[in-house]
Amino acid sequence: MYSMQAIVRKCANNTLNQFERLGYVGNAMANMNTTGYKAERFEQMLDVDGYLKGVVRTNYEQGSLRITTNPYDVALSGPGFIPVVSPSGEVAYTRDGSFKQGKDGYLLTNDDWIVGDGIKIPTNCYKWEVKPNGEVVAYDSSMSVEPKKLGTIPVVRFDCPEGLIPAGMNKMAPTEESGEAKLVKNHDLLVQHNIETSNTSVYGGVSEMLRLNASMIASMRMMKVVDDMYNKAINIRE
Repeated sequence: MYSMQAIVRKCANNTLNQFERLGYVGNAMANMNTTGYKAERFEQMLDVDGYLKGVVRTNYEQGSLRITTNPYDVALSGPGFIPVVSPSGEVAYTRDGSFKQGKDGYLLTNDDWIVGDGIKIPTNCYKWEVKPNGEVVAYDSSMSVEPKKLGTIPVVRFDCPEGLIPAGMNKMAPTEESGEAKLVKNHDLLVQHNIETSNTSVYGGVSEMLRLNASMIASMRMMKVVDDMYNKAINIRE
């Protein structure tokens, strides 16, 4: 048997959990066009005492690859992350391969973080390309047979990617739970002239938002009914 106060507390707790979950769904929908974005989800569970509890998890499923005409677009086809370094030396990890060339010729993220250990692309080269294993090479002219190696875009993985935390601007930072970054060797994961789209499900997100909205309305109505009953019980006069 639950008292009316306990019912109100449970309804309030469940409504707050649903509202928080709605926030994560809305954030995923807002990032549906963000390159390489991985949707966060708020998983709920019903505790033995009747209260809803939840935990935030990140969905690291592969997003679709979209072909582009930009040679600075590089997608990861498979699990892993590309290390990037801020101007102040901070290291983070991303799957957003929409890169650019900085004023000094270095390959940069859109917010000016250096890709890998620093890969400088000559401004006067005939063409340059990124091989599937991450090697970046340049050709001096159309007659060049042997390209010049400029560097390598590294790919790393974590034992527990679920332990990574957001570091802003579509980057992730490691924690004790995620473990240290481990370099992936002898791979063919990189695809030039492609970007990875967000793995947000538009139809699933809309359906989830509608369901959560209906659930919150039902909980709030239940609180109103119990609150009215509680007030009437207090004001009963003989």
